[in-house]
Amino acid sequence: MDERRNILMGRYEIGRQLGQGNFAKVYYARNLTSGQGVAIKIIDKDKVTRVGLIVQIKREISIMRLVKHPNVLQLFEVMASKSKIYFVLEYAKGGELFNKISKGKFSEDVARRYFHQLISAVDYCHSRDVYHRDLKPENLLLDDNDNLKVSDFGLSALAESKRHDGLLHTTCGTPAYVAPEVLSRRGYDGSKADIWSCGVILFVLVAGYLPFHDPNLIEMYRKISKAEYRCPRSFSVELKDLLFRMLDPDPRTRISISRIKRSTWYRKPFELNAPNVKHDTARDKACKGETSTSNPIECSSSEGNQGSSSLPNLNAFDIISLSTGFDLSNLFEERHGRKKDRFTSRQPAGAVFDKLKELAERLKLKIKKKENGVLKLAAPKEGIKGFLELDAEIFELAPSFLLVELNKTNGDTIEYRKLVKDEIRPALKDMVWVWQSDRHQQREQNMQGEQQQSPLPPQQ
Repeated sequence: MDERRNILMGRYEIGRQLGQGNFAKVYYARNLTSGQGVAIKIIDKDKVTRVGLIVQIKREISIMRLVKHPNVLQLFEVMASKSKIYFVLEYAKGGELFNKISKGKFSEDVARRYFHQLISAVDYCHSRDVYHRDLKPENLLLDDNDNLKVSDFGLSALAESKRHDGLLHTTCGTPAYVAPEVLSRRGYDGSKADIWSCGVILFVLVAGYLPFHDPNLIEMYRKISKAEYRCPRSFSVELKDLLFRMLDPDPRTRISISRIKRSTWYRKPFELNAPNVKHDTARDKACKGETSTSNPIECSSSEGNQGSSSLPNLNAFDIISLSTGFDLSNLFEERHGRKKDRFTSRQPAGAVFDKLKELAERLKLKIKKKENGVLKLAAPKEGIKGFLELDAEIFELAPSFLLVELNKTNGDTIEYRKLVKDEIRPALKDMVWVWQSDRHQQREQNMQGEQQQSPLPPQQ
């Protein structure tokens, strides 16, 4: 780092310190190329190595790269020097939600807006087999439009962390927000544990204090295990009912996220003029009014997408990174199933868009947004892991040569694969020049054929 100008690796100008922990400091910084404000988390490599946290750091990087959602704090990039690790993160100008609650409890309408965004983010993480395990107001940040951002995935777990019984067994999290089955050390379902934590957060948002609190930690654990709490009289009947089902000490009967979304309290519309809450944001405008107040915000816009309406061009590095030999997605496809499909086309972009819209209408898919070469499609009915959603994005490789990428953004991967195989591929047959996955399979078959024709000589 250049100490005189506080320039990090020639890319970021470091500004004021935003926070500090045992092993890291967080600074505000500015991208020297784009001028974008970011937060840079600087981790002392020696300290985390000495206490055995390097594996946790690597897991946090893997999870944050896997999870991309408007209500999850975005990780832009990771850099490292001999002594430091640098996380370049989205800057949440509004700070912690905890600080806002400490100034006073929220009305149910205001709390509902934050809760919608929280549930949307958690549901998305669970659809990718990611369980946060440390949800609390301190880990919920706010951007400059007062939108919630889930952060701090250091204690998160992936589905592959489960043992043979299909449960997680690592006890972690903040005691006041931890589910009773996590404290019991007998194994737990990560999704059910996160739902409990969301229930505690919802209580705190509207009450202004914790449902389970006691100076004696053992007594607090006892209250958590039996779900002993009292709701203030000001709570509505619908809110009490939802909390009762979320704070169920038995994870087997605890409400699921899909049922939370169908609950009476959750489905109530927001109060448009809620105090200290901005609704007419850039994100709302990007959605063009298509997200109703009873649904979480599910669309996002970036600075790069707000300008030209033309198709994005790919540079040489982009094209190389999309080629089969450099595609790292195969490392994850064996475990999780392929979530992206790409094909090239010699047809005009308008013809490809028309074909996709025709397919969407035939399958009764909802067209959510068309912006800068991106078409967002959503299934009308909820599936196993929520509503199946996918983006169709068109890139211009050459004046008459396009790359089309289909990317599942929500829902079950198996449902997505079936949709691609049974509906999308047959419908786009006339539009496609070649599917990337077909080329990859053909290449593997050719390599296997060559190996069979030219066996290695036996060892002497």
